[in-house]
Amino acid sequence: MMPDLGKYAFAVLSSYGVTIILLSVIVVISFWRARKVRAALDEIENRRGN
Repeated sequence: MMPDLGKYAFAVLSSYGVTIILLSVIVVISFWRARKVRAALDEIENRRGN
């Protein structure tokens, strides 16, 4: 299933690895930020009495 990458195997596989890690970091940061913003919005709404 894995194609023969020859002498470029390290470069290609490390690029895939870095891409997966960076995408994972972006997803985690997005969820973390969404949770933080939702908490701030809930606090503001509770102060206004809604």
